[in-house]
Amino acid sequence: MGKWKMVKLGEVFSLIRNGINIKQGIANGGYPITRIETISNGEIDRDKMGYAGITNLSKYSSYILKTGDILMSHINSVKHLGKTALYERQRDEIIIHGMNLLCLRPIETSIYYKYVHHYFRSNFFKVQLSSITKKSVNQASFTVTDLRKLMVPLPPLETQKQIAKTLDTTAELLAMRKQQLAELDNLIKSTFYDMFGDPVSNEKGWERKLLIDITIKIGSGATPRGGRECYKHKGISLIRSMNVHNGVFRYEQLAYLDERQAKQLDNVTVEENDVLINITGASVARSCIVPLDVLPARVNQHVSIIRLKKEKAIPEYINNVLTSITFQTYLLSISGAGGATREAITKRQLQNLVVPLPPLDLQNKFAEIVTKIEEQKALVQKAIDETQYLFDSLMSEYFD
Repeated sequence: MGKWKMVKLGEVFSLIRNGINIKQGIANGGYPITRIETISNGEIDRDKMGYAGITNLSKYSSYILKTGDILMSHINSVKHLGKTALYERQRDEIIIHGMNLLCLRPIETSIYYKYVHHYFRSNFFKVQLSSITKKSVNQASFTVTDLRKLMVPLPPLETQKQIAKTLDTTAELLAMRKQQLAELDNLIKSTFYDMFGDPVSNEKGWERKLLIDITIKIGSGATPRGGRECYKHKGISLIRSMNVHNGVFRYEQLAYLDERQAKQLDNVTVEENDVLINITGASVARSCIVPLDVLPARVNQHVSIIRLKKEKAIPEYINNVLTSITFQTYLLSISGAGGATREAITKRQLQNLVVPLPPLDLQNKFAEIVTKIEEQKALVQKAIDETQYLFDSLMSEYFD
């Protein structure tokens, strides 16, 4: 990037400050207006618009978005600060720039908006942005004056277009593969409903059992004394709530313990085929089966182990019961989510969960189908990882 000319952002963009205030509920005769929630994965989410009750549109013509405009969050939480969305007009739509977002509009023909939008999502730009960010207890912000001074690499226009095309193509491939993964997940869910029906209404009339009657163990762990400061870089896995997602185990931020720390948690040793469920906090009720490659492992106090009696139920079936839409709704209701000071599912509540229990041979048939689909998912996930690595490498080559 050092071989390219660097210009100040304010030299190639006009920065339109806060737009028009939203007047909720004026969908008939009003105009869609952007807000913070409109920014989604680099695009405008047209389903999350507010509405502006405007009768004289010409008065607000400068706030009507144009193709090439880039919206940027400049007053928000640290996590969402600097998030951007690229606008490209669809047919004859009219969308108005709303409050709490900046609108960056190219003013130079030497700048290609798709190229700059990729640049705004690069690590190089994020480092610059962090240097002008002011943080408070609840939010962070930066000024338009400071933003104008940040630097933008400006290769020849044709080079910008080629870079944007390469990154767009790679991003589209990545999105396509993620969609394939989502479709395979949906295939598992639809197969479950076809075979067993809804686990709450139990319209197929399966025998019902309490979870305690079909399990060997239900129990959570603890955090070692000293908390995260005492975690190791390798050793015995400590599974926490951020690792447990519905039907998926996330390896990011997986913690580790040494032998002495793990010994203190021997009563919550995780075994093959254990089902894990989050029992406290914002992620309450998320559930997955522990993968073999994280064993040996323990769980902390926010995660409970559900270990099944093999002659009663299999993990693939029970995990899909727990992660079904209706059962998730029920689990969230008993946890107090949305109403309690802290969401939580108690051990007693887990023990007393009523689950439908189809014949074991039918559960095993479902597990065989799941295994085949999971094999396909693993191939797609490998392709996703490779494509993500390619995209990240290209971003680093172009902008870092």
